Amino acid sequence: MTTSLQAKATDRPHAMPSKLSRFPGWMREPLLHFVLLGGVLFAADHVISGRDGDPNLIVVDEKVDTEARDVFEKARGRAPNDDELYALRKVWLDNEVLYREGLKMQVDRGDPAIRDRVIFKALSNIDASVKMPPITDDMLKAWLEKHRDKYDEPTRYDFHEAVLGGERSESTARAFAEALNRGQPGDSQAGLRVFTGRPLSNIEQSYGSDFAKALTGAAPAQWQALPSKDGWHVVQLSTITPGKAADFETLRGVLSADLTDATLAEQRSAAVRALAKQYTIKLEKMEPATP
Repeated sequence: MTTSLQAKATDRPHAMPSKLSRFPGWMREPLLHFVLLGGVLFAADHVISGRDGDPNLIVVDEKVDTEARDVFEKARGRAPNDDELYALRKVWLDNEVLYREGLKMQVDRGDPAIRDRVIFKALSNIDASVKMPPITDDMLKAWLEKHRDKYDEPTRYDFHEAVLGGERSESTARAFAEALNRGQPGDSQAGLRVFTGRPLSNIEQSYGSDFAKALTGAAPAQWQALPSKDGWHVVQLSTITPGKAADFETLRGVLSADLTDATLAEQRSAAVRALAKQYTIKLEKMEPATP
């Protein structure tokens, strides 16, 4: 079939989002979020964390939420939802405990007012006490089974989208799809987007569940009008590459590294939680992240 569609962009495969918890990927592993966020996320000076008064009182208030929302929105282009804001509060509280412990150990000497370095030094002190138990094949296999969605290769979809400017109503999209299937030239302003190796989870994230479901049942090599969360799209399913289960022997080294990281992170997190018990945590009334 010959049309006047012009290829404008080629989409690359996207990493499959993990489903290990309700929190976003960058906050899933216990205390590993410190490495990513730490003082970078909550780097405000002591207006928030260094209040005068009881050194064993930690107040989590609206100022914490405001900073979390601002930084999250700048990084993600949207405000955090309730789950994400709750996770960010936990990040801040972990870091605040570490900061207070660092001040007790006087590790701030030479680093005046540099909060993230004080936190890092306190965390390094905790690292000296964590220890990984011997790893067995049974442990690795159990880890693999628990997190298969991270290691299994998902089914991937290649498809084309004929992009038209202006209105994207159902009737317009269906008429355009029918014209393309008849071999009639497309609109001279139309563009062709090529998507390769897209896992279903990524398609759902980009277009919505209705589009993803319709695409999986679409007839190959036929242009079809499919509904999405942002209007109607004219697409042609090209290729489906079946997924495959992860091979234990091939991934043994990766599994061992991931299990080690997660286990040590859990130990660090438990150590910080234990330290937090010596503080009085006061949660002031906060507005919900979403209406």
